[in-house]
Amino acid sequence: MQGLLVFGRNGQVARELARLAPGALFLGRDEADLTDPAACAAAIRAHQPAAVINAAAYTAVDRAESDAEVARLVNADAPVAMAQAAADLDVPFLHVSTDYVFDGSGDAPWREGDATGPLGVYGETKLAGEQGVAAAGGNWVVLRTSWVFSAHGGNFVKTMLRLGAERDVLSIVADQMGGPTPAAAIADALLVMARAMQAGTIQGAGGCGIYHFSGAPDTSWAGFAAEIFTRAGRSIQITDIATVDYPTPARRPLNSRLDCSRIMADFGISRPDWRIGLDQVLAELERTA
Repeated sequence: MQGLLVFGRNGQVARELARLAPGALFLGRDEADLTDPAACAAAIRAHQPAAVINAAAYTAVDRAESDAEVARLVNADAPVAMAQAAADLDVPFLHVSTDYVFDGSGDAPWREGDATGPLGVYGETKLAGEQGVAAAGGNWVVLRTSWVFSAHGGNFVKTMLRLGAERDVLSIVADQMGGPTPAAAIADALLVMARAMQAGTIQGAGGCGIYHFSGAPDTSWAGFAAEIFTRAGRSIQITDIATVDYPTPARRPLNSRLDCSRIMADFGISRPDWRIGLDQVLAELERTA
């Protein structure tokens, strides 16, 4: 995609965007410090892009509880400044958000218009970012996703493989439910959406706004772990535990299921089978070991 500007370079989604859109301009921390929102807006004005994707974020959920000021700068203030600059230039702006904007109650998949209720600082700052992007106006999209994994960075798949090499029995939370999502699928969805926004060819009656995108089928962390080891050919015993038995500084939502029907209706993007994505990630990790 010509003229695409991406905030983020080394994150999971940014790395996959670089594979799919090698001609895009990627701004890392040295070129665009997200703790300096004005500098992020200035970068957009300086490069005059055809579209902007913000794939950068403060994602250390537990650390955010004690680092709220920086988390807010990165997850809320910087995206808002980016969105305002993109709106001024009348170019598409796409921002990646999270299932953590919800409180995790019930067992029904969350729809875009459902009431939010983040449980911690990370979710609160991501929600503030969403609201600021929407208020900036223009041609914008917020893409909420969940349980992102890839062959890069820190994620559940790589953690499980590391722990599985050290132990034969693992205790994994089984009462949190959601859709693991390959970073490669998120990158592909963002590019499809950006092109449609740029060309004005969105299929549905919607367009700008919030969309949900996560892998299928929904599972628990314990179920995800079991599939990782099965597909990796490792014999690891998984013991199911409850969230209360694995306390963390930040509370996690029990229900992270996302209803992804709107993105299908408006952009023709279906939920990816995360098991296929997992096979691809495992193969890449084996190649690069």
